[in-house]
Amino acid sequence: MSLTRRRFLGWIGAAGASTVLGKSANASSTVHFEGYADSFAVLHDITLCVGCRACEAACNKVNELPPPDLPFKDLSVLNQKRRTTAKAYTVVNRFENEKNPKQPIFVKKQCNHCLEPACASACFVKAFKKTPEGAVSYDQSVCVGCRYCMVACPFEIPAYEYDNAFSPRVMKCTMCHPRVLKGQLPGCVEACPKEAMSFGKRKDILRIARERIRKYPERYIDHIYGENEMGGTSWLYITGAPFKQVGMREDLGVTPAPELTSGALGAVPIVVGLWPVLLTGIYAITQRKEKVSAEEQALAVAEAVEKTEALAKQKLAGELDKARKDAQKDKDSAIKQAVKKALDDAASVKQEASDV
Repeated sequence: MSLTRRRFLGWIGAAGASTVLGKSANASSTVHFEGYADSFAVLHDITLCVGCRACEAACNKVNELPPPDLPFKDLSVLNQKRRTTAKAYTVVNRFENEKNPKQPIFVKKQCNHCLEPACASACFVKAFKKTPEGAVSYDQSVCVGCRYCMVACPFEIPAYEYDNAFSPRVMKCTMCHPRVLKGQLPGCVEACPKEAMSFGKRKDILRIARERIRKYPERYIDHIYGENEMGGTSWLYITGAPFKQVGMREDLGVTPAPELTSGALGAVPIVVGLWPVLLTGIYAITQRKEKVSAEEQALAVAEAVEKTEALAKQKLAGELDKARKDAQKDKDSAIKQAVKKALDDAASVKQEASDV
């Protein structure tokens, strides 16, 4: 029985309605969250970063990630802008310094661990959650691979393991949550030779940032990036150059992600109900399409073979007919030559007789 578009949509309607009516979705909450009082944060002082990539190497080691294509001491990678990947939770990018072209600006990029994460608000299975320690954690066991988190993140951080066909995961910085639980520093913070990163309670980190800005007003812009952006983050920045100049968005506002996505999340129960059916239907259509494609290909091959055989037979018949005609022509020519020779011989004998 063929699977028509009308039949497939009918299945979706029936199965989807029964699923939605039978079970409510477990979508993320959209209640405003002020953050955990004693959560930790990291301050990245961009003016102190020298682009050595020691933080990248430490992150790779702590998280047991695959080795990079080029060694971490190879700074040629800084010649192009990079983003985080499934194999690199953090990257350092280099930017031109408009005030001092001879002194470039280096910025470390990783998950900013929002107080109210966009990834968590978009995830209808709660694979992401904000921990009391400040990190945004990820639960692979419940992830369905929809990748809504990648679309929702305003900082373009979550990456997907496209090359892992059997159990792909969404990969991103964990803020070294397991190490923090043990009382240790995040790997990148501990490895930085210039102490460009400071780790501690968020309220204390904000105090440190404000004090630096107050003490060195000529060095810093009077703004702590992440204090209020998107409702606030657990990764904070201070810099002497405009944030837009160093690749950081200045159009995010201060509204937390859940408030921006609350309308869209109203449709999550329907999505949850239809998701398995939709995937099953798409798989069935794909299988049917592949079967039809195989049948069409086999038919095309058979037709080609049949045409080739007919053409070969026709050509062979033509060749045989030509050979037959050529043979008959040769035979007729030989007979004519034999008759002519016999006549010539007879005439010669008659002439000889008359001469005698």
